[in-house]
This record gives sequence, C-alpha cells and structure tokens, in this order.
Amino acid sequence: MANKEKFFLISFLISLLGLLLLQLATANIQNYHQEEEAHDRIKALPGQPKVSFQQYSGYVKVNEVAGRALFYWLTEAAVRDPLSKPLVVWLNGGPGCSSVAYGASEEVGPFRINKEASGLYLNRYSWNKLANLLFLETPAGVGFSYSNRSSDLLDTGDRRTAEDSLQFLLRWMDRFPRYKNRDVYLTGESYAGHYVPQLAKAIVDYNAKSKTHIINLKGFMVGNAVTDNYYDNLGTVTYWWSHAMISDNTYHQLVNKCNFRRQKESNECESLYYYAMDKEFGNIDQYNIYAPPCNNSDGSTTTAATRQSTMRLPHQPYHHPRQLSGYDPCTEKYAEIYYNRADVQKAMHANTTGIPYKWTACSETLNRNWNDSDNSILPVYRELMAAGVRIWVFSGDVDSVVPVTATRYALAQLKLNTDIPWYPWYVNKQVGGWTEVYKGLTFATVRGAGHEVPLFKPRAAFQLLQSFLAGKPLPKS
Repeated sequence: MANKEKFFLISFLISLLGLLLLQLATANIQNYHQEEEAHDRIKALPGQPKVSFQQYSGYVKVNEVAGRALFYWLTEAAVRDPLSKPLVVWLNGGPGCSSVAYGASEEVGPFRINKEASGLYLNRYSWNKLANLLFLETPAGVGFSYSNRSSDLLDTGDRRTAEDSLQFLLRWMDRFPRYKNRDVYLTGESYAGHYVPQLAKAIVDYNAKSKTHIINLKGFMVGNAVTDNYYDNLGTVTYWWSHAMISDNTYHQLVNKCNFRRQKESNECESLYYYAMDKEFGNIDQYNIYAPPCNNSDGSTTTAATRQSTMRLPHQPYHHPRQLSGYDPCTEKYAEIYYNRADVQKAMHANTTGIPYKWTACSETLNRNWNDSDNSILPVYRELMAAGVRIWVFSGDVDSVVPVTATRYALAQLKLNTDIPWYPWYVNKQVGGWTEVYKGLTFATVRGAGHEVPLFKPRAAFQLLQSFLAGKPLPKS
C-alpha cells in the first residue's frame, strides 16, 4: 500500500474514532440529563388532587465556585400536547421573595394550599392551562435556593440575579432539551420589574454572541412593577394623597422635603414616611387599600406600625389582607407551614443540603443586603423594544405600594407613539380595566386588583396572559 493511501486510511480511522467518541460522549450527556429529569419528576405532592399534567422540581447549580444553586418548580401545560405550548417563566420580587410562595401557591400556579396546610386544591384560572409554567426562586437565598458561600447572602443585587438566572435557564434547558426551541416568555411582579427586563436583556445579549443554542425569547410581561426610582416614589406619594390616605400637609411635606431620586432618603424624609404609615394610613394593607388585614394568632391585626418601610421592600410576608369575597387573607401563613413540612420537601426534592434556616416566603437578610439596584429600568425597556421583544405592563389599581400612578409616570418618560388609544377592556362582559397600546409596548390596568393581580382578579389575569401570548389587544367587549 502506498504511503499516500496509508495516510488517508489512518486519517479516516482517526476521524471515525473521533466521531464514535463524540457520539458516545453525547449519549452519556443525554443519559445523564435524562436521569436528572427523571430524578426531578414529582410523583404527587402531599394532599394533591389528581392532575393530568406532569410536574418537576429540584435544583440547578449556577455557580460551581460558590456552590450557588437555584430551585425551580415546573408545572407542564394541562393540555393533550404540552409541547405545543410555550414556556412561561414566573419570577417574584421583594427583592428576596419566593416564586413558590406567591406566584405558584396563590397567584398563577395550578394549586392552592388549604387552611390547615394539610393539602392542596385546584386553581380554576391556573396559567398552565395556556402554557408550561416554570417558577424560579432567585437569587440564591430565596426560598429553597441556596449558596454554599454564606457571604453571597450579604452582598447580592440585580446584576448577579440576572447572571445566575440566565445560567439557570441555559442549564435547565440542557436538562429538559425538549424546551430548547420553545417560545419563551418571562413574567413577574413587583421587584421582578427589575428581574424580568434585566433577564430579558441578558438573554438578548447572550443570543447575539451564542454560536450554538439560543433562547427563543418572545416577550415579557410584568405587573405592578418597580421601574424607576424617581417616578415610582413620586407616583406612590401621589397615589396616597389622591386616595385620601394622607393629609394635604403630609403630602406637601413629602413632595418638598424628599429627594425621590435617592436610594436612601434623609432622616427627615424617612420620618415623614413613617408618620404617614403609622399615624395616617390606619389599619389597612398597602397592597390592597380596600381590604381588611389578616388576623394574627393572638387576635391582633398587622398594622402599618409593625411593618418595615415599603420604600425598600414592596413585598413582605404576613401582611396581605385579602378578605374579599372568595379570598383568604392568610395564605402566606399556610405556605410557610406547608413548605416546611418534611414530606413536602421530600416530594419536591427540596432542601437536599439541609439549609440551616426555615423556608420563608421572603428573606429579610437578602432584602437588607441588596447592594446593587438600577435606578431606572427604562433604558432596558428602550433597548428591548428596539430588539423587537414584546412588552406588556399591567397594574392593579388598588395597590398603594407600586401603584398605577407610579407606573404611568414612569412609562410616560418613554414618550411612545400610540397605536390604539385608551379604552376599557372586558372580561366576562364586565370592565376588567383600561388599556392603551403603544408602539412597542402595551399598558393595562386591572380594575379592583391589588399588588398581586392574579390573586385578586384571577379571571382578568388569565385574560391578560391569553392576549399577551397571542400578541393581540385586550378584548373591547
């Protein structure tokens, strides 16, 4: 055999061996991820009614050096072919609050927790009737998510949350490859007004550089969203005054003596805030100003005097008053009992490392040590609109923490052209709220809804998602 022929034969054999090794490595990786997926499958939660859809939950490590791992809960679409439906990711805010406690358990998830925390019942307007729902507890330190580097909990913020959440999605999709080419939508509320657009930007930036797999991001939707320090604060004080929650004198002092652009206000301004909440608000809940509070175990009620300032934490545990028809005002208490049960944690593959603290709806440690927060998300909005990302913003109009006035003030700074002028939209032949469609963004109010819109107005929130996913304006009748 000639030397040239020998060379080609050896080259062919080397190439064939390389291909076989690559196929073997790929098969091993696929088997590994299939085993991970099988491990994460939830057979049934304690006290859960029978359902037709599949559920998965567990951990995805997002940083090996620090040992940071984020916890997720996936409830696949309750339809015959869940692969035909998009992936909707839900994030709660705080910062420091759990998507399992809020989004999954009292807003858009398929289950609600009963009063005894002994079991679950079905949510008639669960969003998994329209999409595959992925609830993510982010950043590390929220809910079941953890870091082996304890200093992470004392120094976190917007940037790391976006980076870790992006890493989570990439690695989670490796574990669930059937979602890699699926349409993806990001949703959330409150301080997720930071998380969601920032994660959307991280995805867009990643897609622009990636030479392999991209995340098929189509859009995002946020509710009662923290957006811009100055306009959020100005709009909040204006809402308090316009809804007769504070006196003329307190309103004028707040406007004249507070610099709403600051991350931390002066002592004089802080005193005015505390005076307004402690002396003038009365025993109401700021998250729904027309509902009485949940009674504490000693028979007392949670009042403004017992709370921290909401200027930093627009979502705290144990004080959502929801004694409206059909609502239970104490759902967070049930969640904290249920998710601390050993059998629930085992069923959800949660707390596998023995986290040295109880599961809570919100982490005060994270909130107090939030050291990185963008002053305004409006520049991110502009960038994502230019990238063609679908953007919807909605606002429950009886929330005084991140009120509709704050959102309207902030969005007005974008100076967008109007495609469809302001009109009432309808759900079940009743006015669900009002909406305006701008070039690049849709804004909608939800009439009579508090801070957690899907909790107070589940049918209206279901309509919001339905129209958002379809990319169609809200119904006019």
